[in-house]
Amino acid sequence: MEVVISKPKKKPRFTRREVTRINERIRAPQIRVIDSTNEAQLGVMTVVEGVRLARAKGLDLVEVAPSANPPVCKIIDHGKWKYEQSKQKKGQKTKASKVKEIKFRINIETHDYEIKLSRAEEFLDQGSKLRVQLMFKGRQQAHPELGFLLMKRVEDDLKTMGNVDLPPRRAGKNISMMISPLPPNQRVMKFHHHKGKELLEEDEEEHEEEAHDDDHGHGDDHHEEDHATEAAAQHSRGDGK
Repeated sequence: MEVVISKPKKKPRFTRREVTRINERIRAPQIRVIDSTNEAQLGVMTVVEGVRLARAKGLDLVEVAPSANPPVCKIIDHGKWKYEQSKQKKGQKTKASKVKEIKFRINIETHDYEIKLSRAEEFLDQGSKLRVQLMFKGRQQAHPELGFLLMKRVEDDLKTMGNVDLPPRRAGKNISMMISPLPPNQRVMKFHHHKGKELLEEDEEEHEEEAHDDDHGHGDDHHEEDHATEAAAQHSRGDGK
């Protein structure tokens, strides 16, 4: 008779929730007290003394730095403080999750390139991360080196605004890289004078062209652009006369 031994079930993990201690719930024998109304340091004292001072002002004693020695407590309105902390964390989370995107083609015109760089600078100046994406069309996929050259150009032109987090990588028909903004006091915008001008080729049109390429990537409509790509590839190899 076969005996089946069942594995013991794993106990669910519970994450410890951060709890801010206030008033009599503060456990430290000695605390450093700060008056939040004028940021004045009232010195080191017992919890009982700190609570007494806080209640004399109609406020709470809130432990704001429990790991300090001694722990730091503020005389403050706990409800208002808690709301401000929640609002601040939510704002940081929203800001950190923002990722903007700029798309390029190999044969992009100088005018369009400068407009897109202006938009990229604007996104980085807002504190957003930037995904730079280059999309190949038709036979352009045979010349990935041209795509990497353009991405290197973008990287160099945005050095005064951001750092490359993820270097250019190819995936299918695309090459992409990720750029994070520099600290505000280190940012220098080089393409801001192009702000507000119109693109000759909008990103929405690029989406339509990409769908069209899936069906007619090797059709006659693309012979002229493929010829331009071949010429550019020859020039990059030094074959052009």
